[in-house]
Amino acid sequence: MTKPYVSWGRYPYKTQKGRDLHWRPQSLDMPGVFLPQGNARSYGDSCMLHEGTVLSTRFMNRFIAFDGETGIIRCEAGVTLAEILSVVEPQGWFLAVTPGTKFATVGGAIANDVHGKNHHVEGTFGAHLTQFELLRTDGSVRLCSPTENAEWFAATIGGLGLTGLITWAEFKLKRVSNSAVNVENIKYQNLADFFALSQESEQDFEYTVAWVDCLASGDQLGRGHFSRANHARVTQPKPAPSQHTLTIPVDPPVSLVNSISLKAFNWLYYHRQREKRVTQTTHYDPFFYPLDHVQNWNRMYGPKGFLQYQCIVPMEHSEAAICELLRRIGRANYGSFLAVLKVFGDVPSPGLNSFPRPGTTLALDFPYKGAQTMQLFDQLDEVVVQAGGALYPAKDAHMKPQHFKRFYPNADQLESFRDPGINSSFWQRVMEPST
Repeated sequence: MTKPYVSWGRYPYKTQKGRDLHWRPQSLDMPGVFLPQGNARSYGDSCMLHEGTVLSTRFMNRFIAFDGETGIIRCEAGVTLAEILSVVEPQGWFLAVTPGTKFATVGGAIANDVHGKNHHVEGTFGAHLTQFELLRTDGSVRLCSPTENAEWFAATIGGLGLTGLITWAEFKLKRVSNSAVNVENIKYQNLADFFALSQESEQDFEYTVAWVDCLASGDQLGRGHFSRANHARVTQPKPAPSQHTLTIPVDPPVSLVNSISLKAFNWLYYHRQREKRVTQTTHYDPFFYPLDHVQNWNRMYGPKGFLQYQCIVPMEHSEAAICELLRRIGRANYGSFLAVLKVFGDVPSPGLNSFPRPGTTLALDFPYKGAQTMQLFDQLDEVVVQAGGALYPAKDAHMKPQHFKRFYPNADQLESFRDPGINSSFWQRVMEPST
């Protein structure tokens, strides 16, 4: 029986069958086409298969091996980053790369080649993989690494789960003397300040990211708070994790994100800090995963859900392109609570079709308002295309096929590696537009 299903963004609405894997399978005997899925934290339709079968790996969550001396860990693909941290952080290790939620699975982190606040230092999640096992629907099993089945290794990293089922993966962790972080928050005035702070911070700070007031305009366009951080010293006390969590228990009948709430929130959030610079030592959770403390936060966008627009533009066009993107968003009076700006470094990804590349990435969440949302996204796409940038498939629900192939020139090559028994709603949309 099919059932209604939504991704984390709760748009688009899809109907699909579901099946859970509770152990590492020896074969994939599936009726029809299916899609491997982790913890469904992707925002758009890359983790969905309309009228198909989703094969959840969430219960393939066993640890296989961990070397406390080298920091190399092997686990099944359904293990979440939170579960890894619970094991390795007390022993002085941390994830080399982590996205903005610790509830993503290892398989999902590989499929989307996720990035974090330290891309300019550590690159992507895939850059720290040593090997993984890939099970195909034809019964073949491939051990993939940078030296063995290297072409499959590259195709699977950032391959959106289409090359086969990742059963287990092995990767390197990062040794830290203290998992807490020393954070400096800097209130800055405009985009020029942001780029100056990014350049100034690149050498001395491992983690850098900015929140942007996307409704500011004029001389204050792009103003926000720039956060830069390093792990605390071994002699510093480690703050205790917060015991307070919030939850949105029910679906509001309409989106709580509107022009009035946005203006109030952005003004208050920008002015929350009186001093220009504030330094503090904090537990890693609020710095790396601020939204994970709000359970079901995606409900605040109401029954229609939301879309995230995340793009990357090359450094030579970054300031002009980001300015224009923010201007168009401001003119539409259609901003975002969660506007994040970050400069990526030049650490290459091993993935054939990975999103991260040198440049500046901007990510914003928008409540879905039908044609109005898509028209705004079309306007933003014009800027990204002209700047030679790209959109992030893991966050996408609107990308046009012609743009996808321009953003990802190796898309046809990935199609040649795709398991014929696996597909997704995203892939059908961008590669098979007639379906």
